Amino acid sequence: MKNLQPSTLLKKKYMYNILDSIETEIEVTENPYNLQIEELFVMAARINKKRSFLFVSKVLGKHIPINPNKGLLTAALIGVRYLEMVKGMKSLVTESLLTSFRKNESYHCLPFIPEHIHPVVIGFAETATALGHAFFDCFHSAEYFHTTREELFQVKPEITFEEEHSHATSHRCYIPLEMIQNKREIVLVDDELTSGKTALNIIQSIQNRFPRRNYTIVSILDWRSKEDKNRFNQLEQQLGIKINVVSLLSGNIKVNQVREIEERPTIAERIVSVDSFVEWIDLSPIFSITPYIAINPNNKTAYIKETGRFGLTSGENNYLHQKASAAANILNQKRTGKRTLCLGTGEFMYLPMKLASKMGSDVYYQSTTRSPIFIENKFGYGAKFGVSFSNPEDLSITHYVYNIPSGYYDEIFIFIERKVDLENLQPLLNKLAKLQIKMIRLVFFSEGRGELVENHYQ
Repeated sequence: MKNLQPSTLLKKKYMYNILDSIETEIEVTENPYNLQIEELFVMAARINKKRSFLFVSKVLGKHIPINPNKGLLTAALIGVRYLEMVKGMKSLVTESLLTSFRKNESYHCLPFIPEHIHPVVIGFAETATALGHAFFDCFHSAEYFHTTREELFQVKPEITFEEEHSHATSHRCYIPLEMIQNKREIVLVDDELTSGKTALNIIQSIQNRFPRRNYTIVSILDWRSKEDKNRFNQLEQQLGIKINVVSLLSGNIKVNQVREIEERPTIAERIVSVDSFVEWIDLSPIFSITPYIAINPNNKTAYIKETGRFGLTSGENNYLHQKASAAANILNQKRTGKRTLCLGTGEFMYLPMKLASKMGSDVYYQSTTRSPIFIENKFGYGAKFGVSFSNPEDLSITHYVYNIPSGYYDEIFIFIERKVDLENLQPLLNKLAKLQIKMIRLVFFSEGRGELVENHYQ
């Protein structure tokens, strides 16, 4: 393997002027794989008083459509970095992963982190659920779950914590007690560390009930200031723990709010709608139903096991990859368009990304989000287009989808974990019709009722 360390010493500065309102200076201090910063993100303005700016990832598939292999490869590169920095081991796959990443090549996940390294991996909802699961794919022997904003009926989470700057702040962890009631290393996966407060919050929550010695935080970007890093050191001393931090790109940011951003529409409306053909695709026979549903009565359909929301072992994950291949074969037979968008919904990101990666060429992937962002069709800005609609699975929550130009896609596959009434989907379908998408396929993974809630709804 080539020596990649010298590049970490090269400091570069970048300036961003976000909507002529927010001046952001970024100094990159570590870039071990010489990744191009413009390959990783652009910037946008959030409609959020707690934090006005947003790093819009070009590799996550949340706000910007991506080649799905790019998302899987990004997680694998973080896995390589973790192996090098935390475990002190060289990886034989580094160069091949970097080549595939730069060329947007297809990626077939084969675990490369040895069996004796077996942490508990936790992905942060909603943005890092796919990143966390794809990072978990790198292990021969580990366990995984992701946090969730969902509140379940008759089930209490083992861990809760807050994400202060987020649009939806509360995180819950619904997992088997034995998954967390141990002394194993915990690896927290997030897309970005700005202050690191969210990571510290969950570490404190875990340590209060399930104390251990070692934690690692892995992310794509790390922008923590000197003061933020001091808070990490203080918590290490206070709790008697070790916190490792691993990222693909790190540095410092300075943000200056020049003026308030002028009110502008958050929705890019189209005047002319097309008549869209809508087709349901049922993948529920392939996947495993759980007994759990959300408290919100809009959807009484149960969640599935394979998301990781309720915990997965590496053995179960290998079986999931077989299921994903079977599901992708069904979807491939349905494809008719030359340019296809696969749209995940909310926290349901990994399976849609994985399936999209197996659906052939000219397939793009992204997801809906809870995050409201200012829209501006301007070169280099992170949210050129956008529509909002009621979340089909919980009509009380507004969801958004960004950066879909009118008439760009021939067809769209919308991935919905739990089947919902067509009436609940109508607000989203109406917006897609305004974006000139003629073929809409609704892919669902569960249509069964949760056992725990039968009496509740009678």
